[in-house]
Amino acid sequence: MLDYDKEAGAYDVLRGGEPRAAAAAQAVLGLVPPGARDLLDVACGTGIVTRRLASGRDGMRVTGADRAYGMARMAAVRLPGAIVLADSRRLPFPDGTFDAVTSVWLLHLLDQADVWTAVAECARVLRPGGVYVTTVDKAAAHNVGSDIDAVLASRPRRPAQDAAAIVESHAAEHGLAPAGQARFPGHGQGRSPRRTIADLRRGWFVTLPPGDPLADGFAARLAELPDQDRPRPDPVFSLRAFRKPA
Repeated sequence: MLDYDKEAGAYDVLRGGEPRAAAAAQAVLGLVPPGARDLLDVACGTGIVTRRLASGRDGMRVTGADRAYGMARMAAVRLPGAIVLADSRRLPFPDGTFDAVTSVWLLHLLDQADVWTAVAECARVLRPGGVYVTTVDKAAAHNVGSDIDAVLASRPRRPAQDAAAIVESHAAEHGLAPAGQARFPGHGQGRSPRRTIADLRRGWFVTLPPGDPLADGFAARLAELPDQDRPRPDPVFSLRAFRKPA
């Protein structure tokens, strides 16, 4: 897994910046009940989406939480006084604190047990009638059918713990019922061959650590593709919403 303290400074630039954040926030807010007063953004990262959640809904108080100090420090600049350093598996809030909880691009980073625990924690801090909104199937979204995807098709993969069916199952175990879904484009995240090679060399692909001979082989094949700096199509990400019974 990437070191998100080290990633913090370049995180937004490498992941679509404000256009992607705007698309994500708009889609998330479309699934948040109109009367929500308090929202918690779990794994808020640099706060680039969190800030738009706060500005996109009048009268809603937004709190961001992230366990990486480098990320939380950047988020605190964007939302002073509204960011806490916290782990998604042990949220430092009482039961039933929030009307909405969001986790955008979190669950795909966790193993099976931690996904279960994170969903449990998000459900715990929701008020009755509240809604949990999360991204699902992140890795699958990046497969856009490009020549880059064809080269990478045979790479080793770890099971996707954020698969929609898995997340829905965990949500049900914690008393949450399906409450909607949405999709949004990952503006600026279309991969080029050269950028994908750079991602390989910095550990983006968790099953291909930098320096691994297999990673070097994929990098060599990617270097043979045409249009090395041309981004292929952007991914389209998926959201699921779940409601806590009133």
